[in-house]
Amino acid sequence: MANTQQSQQMANAIRALAMDAVQQANSGHPGAPMGMADMAVGLWARHLKHNPANPQWFDRDRFVLSNGHGSMLIYSLLHLTGYDLPMSELKNFRQLHSKTAGHPEVGVTPGVETTTGPLGQGITNAVGFALAEKLLAAEFNRDGHAIVDHNTYAFLGDGCLMEGISQEAISLAGAWKLNKLIALYDDNGISIDGQVAPWFADNTALRFVSAGWNVIGPIDGHDADKVADAIAEAKKQTERPSLIICKTHIGKGSPNRANTSKAHGEPLGAEEIKLTRETLGWTAEPFVIPEDVYAGWDAKASGQKAEAAWNDRFAAYSKAFPELAAEFTRRMKGDLPAQFAQVAVDTVVAAHTKGETVASRKASQLALEAFTAALPELLGGSADLTGSNLTNTKSTPNLRFDAAGAVVKNEAGVGGRHINYGVREFGMAAIMNGIALHGGFIPYGGTFLTFSDYSRNAIRMAALMKQRVIHVFTHDSIGLGEDGPTHQSIEHVASLRLIPNLDVWRPADTVETAVAWSVALSNRTKPTALALSRQNLQHLSAAAPKRVLGDISRGAYVLSEPADVGIKKKPQAVIIATGSEVQLALKAQRLLADKKIAVRVVSMPSTTTFDREDAKYKSSVLPAGVPRVAVEMGVTDGWWKYGCAAVVGIDTYGESAPAPVLFKHFGFTEENVADTVRAVLQRQR
Repeated sequence: MANTQQSQQMANAIRALAMDAVQQANSGHPGAPMGMADMAVGLWARHLKHNPANPQWFDRDRFVLSNGHGSMLIYSLLHLTGYDLPMSELKNFRQLHSKTAGHPEVGVTPGVETTTGPLGQGITNAVGFALAEKLLAAEFNRDGHAIVDHNTYAFLGDGCLMEGISQEAISLAGAWKLNKLIALYDDNGISIDGQVAPWFADNTALRFVSAGWNVIGPIDGHDADKVADAIAEAKKQTERPSLIICKTHIGKGSPNRANTSKAHGEPLGAEEIKLTRETLGWTAEPFVIPEDVYAGWDAKASGQKAEAAWNDRFAAYSKAFPELAAEFTRRMKGDLPAQFAQVAVDTVVAAHTKGETVASRKASQLALEAFTAALPELLGGSADLTGSNLTNTKSTPNLRFDAAGAVVKNEAGVGGRHINYGVREFGMAAIMNGIALHGGFIPYGGTFLTFSDYSRNAIRMAALMKQRVIHVFTHDSIGLGEDGPTHQSIEHVASLRLIPNLDVWRPADTVETAVAWSVALSNRTKPTALALSRQNLQHLSAAAPKRVLGDISRGAYVLSEPADVGIKKKPQAVIIATGSEVQLALKAQRLLADKKIAVRVVSMPSTTTFDREDAKYKSSVLPAGVPRVAVEMGVTDGWWKYGCAAVVGIDTYGESAPAPVLFKHFGFTEENVADTVRAVLQRQR
């Protein structure tokens, strides 16, 4: 253990790097890293199990900086402990294409486990990390062979605890008895607007105790030894997550900025940095770290030793349980089983052959029955709407924990794979992000589409982080009926389509739904949102026996040509439809055929997927010079980019009434679609 003077110098190295980098960038947040520096010494230098030479080593501890605006804390730690983050990157803080972005970004900076900054989501991701660790340990560990055995640590601040998502996270962490989750609270009492006391008067300790946490402190957050001792105490817990309350001073060491909001989000200034150096007794030049301080932080040797010990344990495990070891390795790589492609084909063919007329939410469950049986890594859940979202299957019993915190297993020795998140949509979405980031599982979770608004920022974060997370959004339109406009989705599908790197699917029947699931599971670098109906949807194969199933995966395809309804002419118009409205388009096509008007029907279950197709395929589906009419129970704005001459949509909120009444009221009838096509053709004469 480092002595007190060495610990102080190690902490001061973080303070110096933080204030120097922020000053050079003329932008950033020096106060938090300066205040949390001693906490970092207590954790990173005394407890954290990690290997800078291999940031992706599986059994490393996970560290999450939930208050991600203090990013220079983690950048300093990664540099000092020996990660591939040279001083040149710290000097390039917040600059274009640097590895030291304004907020930590996973996949950009080696050693960063999750992208943080939107407050409250980091600690919620950490809950996902800890849950994944616990479930993998229950599934793969055997007596004498603990290959999954690591902790999740999170630093968080006042802002994280003010965000409502934090309550969702801590409630679930306590209910799930995540004893390997240890959060350290930077209790400095300052936010951007000043002293938080007038607007943050919570009894934080009792809040966590009431949620089933073990609470330690308050302790002096500037005493690295006390922090290390508190962590050691927390690691003894067998049933409860732990919160360590660390009383700190934001901007510690700054004579005129410490304990003020001025230290929070702006450079200290050259004169104040000079005074701070004198106060701390730090004599090194900017961006210069003394060799003895580097030596105190260097974690390369200890990290390599820890990983080597784990490699030996895993080798013994592989010898004793070769099939389990191979499965564990596959899962942690994120590879799908070798038989997945055949399972996907069989699932789509079965949906095509059975030809069931069911709601697409039920079609989703039918597909999931096959996929959850074939993919043990699929970890489902719902935000208290399981019976409506239909996210559970025969292969996914509900997740349960016994009084001691162990995962309850069934007679076959299988633990639960379906999570009851409670009414916590945002928390569910951010926890799923943490599960995906940890590895070993593909998480999916359900709620009503209109409540995707609650989840939206976590969905955006999954897209930004390129994580395979699947959102099952049911009750996707005014077809919800009597629950009315508060629950009827109008703008939601269009809004989700605007999120970069998010695939959005609105399938029209069982076949399209099965394809959507297949594509979602294959998307290793993007999340997926499935918009599914409450009302039954007619199976489409009877209307189009020759449709090419493979084209569905391209996002849009020709479902029905004029010849399919007895018109031997080239299309005079194209109707583009999604989801439940595809059957309207087909009925309108037949009405128009009676008037000798030739229409092509295009089903476009995923605009985001179709948009990535090449120009040749796009033009084969939507030929140039042929007028287009789109039909979707949602806002019309997104459809104009496809050159539509008209859109049968809805740009108001819905109403409370039975679904058939609403369809007629808002013009979602085959007659109105047909009339719209005729009006477009009339205008072009």
